[in-house]
Amino acid sequence: MTRLQDLYTREGQSPWVDNLSRVALRDGTLQRVVDDGIRGVTSNPTIFEKAMSGSDAYDDQFRAAIERDSVESAFWDMAIDDVTEACGVLRTVHDSAGGADGFVSLEVNPLIAGDTERTVEAARSLHERIALPNLMVKIPATVEGLPAIRAMIGEGRNINVTLIFSLTRYAEVIEAYLSGLEQLVAAGGEPSGVHSVASFFVSRVDTEVDRRLHALGAAGDGLAGRAAVAQARLAYQLFLEKFAGPRWAALAGRGARVQRPLWASTSTKNPAYPDLLYVDNLIGPNTVNTLPDATIAAFEDHGTVSRTVDVDPDSARADLDRLAEAGVDMEDVSRVLEEEGVAAFAKSYEELLQALDDKANALQAGGGDRER
Repeated sequence: MTRLQDLYTREGQSPWVDNLSRVALRDGTLQRVVDDGIRGVTSNPTIFEKAMSGSDAYDDQFRAAIERDSVESAFWDMAIDDVTEACGVLRTVHDSAGGADGFVSLEVNPLIAGDTERTVEAARSLHERIALPNLMVKIPATVEGLPAIRAMIGEGRNINVTLIFSLTRYAEVIEAYLSGLEQLVAAGGEPSGVHSVASFFVSRVDTEVDRRLHALGAAGDGLAGRAAVAQARLAYQLFLEKFAGPRWAALAGRGARVQRPLWASTSTKNPAYPDLLYVDNLIGPNTVNTLPDATIAAFEDHGTVSRTVDVDPDSARADLDRLAEAGVDMEDVSRVLEEEGVAAFAKSYEELLQALDDKANALQAGGGDRER
């Protein structure tokens, strides 16, 4: 049994891979990691930008697509085909888990993160174009994204809520999920088929907090590299609190499923920190950890399979209290990181479209700029 398989069978955490490409689909790489214990796939604009810009695997489909439509439409055709094929690879995991795992995530257009109605329309459209039970559509946890999340859950759709950086916003995400389920039940819907994860970003928190601690000098001594794990562990405590009590019991009695916390951005950015800092320290039941390829390899080589996410919540609270005393405003940290995260995915999306524009021109000898 692999460490990835142990992670799920012993500790109840689902490892997902944070990567998707046509090459990995066609050469069997995705199937191999699934055989080794990977239980889901996440994608984002940056991942697709790398996949489509760095490979000729899409050229035939792209060439045909731009003959009849825009470059942007061609992108969505190719991304949807990849996600559909990946859903097929993960379908055995989905079925064997009784529908509770084996998901593939596709993000709505990141350029509309500030528009609730367009986000709703985009998420609904993706679910209709990929009418598969193990699709999750990613919606960012912006202020404008919260009502879109509630609306999609209320329609009985699987949603991966992404770009969560603070405990305050995480509580709002859980509320959107619960109220969406209540809306679904009130309309006579069946909540047992609705699945969702809340993607709580980790490593970027330490990057931003450590930058602020460095500026504070001696006031930040001993606190570097502690904020991200501490905050994620408190997020897990919030998860345990919110998915308990009479309100949740009423929904659970109708078959509703918890919205699992998903640890995202779990590769270590600071080379001075252990390479599995955000993996080994956040293991626990009803959680997901989405891992880039290199982190999967590291975990398979020397990861520790042991429940750690709830070992010492008091210590986690103390760490955040010390950060506040040192002058680190975690709410402001989360605001900056959310803005940067939305901007980064939007930039990747624009860069992807530009790269596809360039490819379209190269494929059409003497052609001018293509319509997006």
